[in-house]
Amino acid sequence: MGKRIIFVCVENACRSQMAAGFARRFARELGLELDIASGGTRPAERVDERAIQVMKEKGIDISRERPKAIDPRGLRDFDYIITMGCGAEGVCPAGFTGRARDWGIADPKGEPLEFYRRVRDEIEQKVRELIEEVM
Repeated sequence: MGKRIIFVCVENACRSQMAAGFARRFARELGLELDIASGGTRPAERVDERAIQVMKEKGIDISRERPKAIDPRGLRDFDYIITMGCGAEGVCPAGFTGRARDWGIADPKGEPLEFYRRVRDEIEQKVRELIEEVM
C-alpha cells in the first residue's frame, strides 16, 4: 500500500469530501496506490447537496459518500493529515509523525452555488499539488 492521506473538516460533508474525491481521481489517473480517507470531528448526517452538485460538474460523484467521525488515535497511521480550515493542532494526535497541514479553505455551507464552485476549484488545485508532492 502507498501513502495514506486523510482530509478532515468539522462535518465531513463538503470540503473534505470534495478533496477526497479529487485525490481518488488523480491517484487513479496517475496509477498511484494511495489510501485516501476523509472524516469529521462532528460529522453531519449526509454530504452537502451543493458539494455533490459542483463535484458532478467536474465528473466526480460523491453522492454515495457518508460523513464519518475521525478517531484521533487512528490518525497516527496516516502519512498526511490535511485539515480544510479548522487547524491541524486540535486534530493531530500526540506521536503523529506524518505531515499535518491546514489549508485554510473557507466553509461554503449556506453560501451561493458560485462560492461552492470557487471552494471546489481551490481544493482541486491544492489536491493536485499534494499528489505531486506525494509522488
